[in-house]
Amino acid sequence: MGAVNVGRDAFLARVREAARSGAKYRVDVEPVPEDVGYCGAGDDPPSRLVAEVNAVGGQGLVVADRAAARAALAELLARYSPAKALCWRHPFLDALGLDELLASRNIAQIDHRVLEAADHEQRRGEMLAADIGITSATVAIAETGTLAMASGPGTERVASLLPPIHIAVIGADQIVPDLFDFFAAMQESSSDMPSNWVLITGPSKTGDLELKLTTGVHGPGHWHVIVVREP
Repeated sequence: MGAVNVGRDAFLARVREAARSGAKYRVDVEPVPEDVGYCGAGDDPPSRLVAEVNAVGGQGLVVADRAAARAALAELLARYSPAKALCWRHPFLDALGLDELLASRNIAQIDHRVLEAADHEQRRGEMLAADIGITSATVAIAETGTLAMASGPGTERVASLLPPIHIAVIGADQIVPDLFDFFAAMQESSSDMPSNWVLITGPSKTGDLELKLTTGVHGPGHWHVIVVREP
């Protein structure tokens, strides 16, 4: 028991001595400016966003207008041939004509209207049966290629997390340059905070004990972001 105490006392003595030595090199600094670490997004935030989306394993595309976005979305629907789509109810998607686009391809649309009318088991079954998720975003962060999704009625988080394929269509006016800008926007809207935020940077990835990267295990394996310059 005595040996244990001696070892403990010696260890604590070394810690105290290290702390005293470190204090000798303490440096007084001026207050850190608020813009330290701010990167921004350059002169073309949509292109920067898409470049970052592609860099993290997603597939990003900048298009000129809504007609081009609708055509790009139609092309993705033809590629994946989903039977059911879990969708947000969002003004941008409404303006894009998402309802008509899905109906014209006989794709069942699962959205807030459908989920609200179903009981718990039916809602669960409908969401699990979705082949694809189609959303917009609350905010997109150009610096990191991140989509910030505020959850709520009509903007359910499962649409971006549960289906194996996620497509997000956003307007250039939804992009902020830097992560700092996103946090500032959150603070400004703190009086009306959503139940949660989901930040998405790339398709779902995981690594096992052998350090092998696998995509799409715990969420969408295919992640597409369509950015409309003139929404």
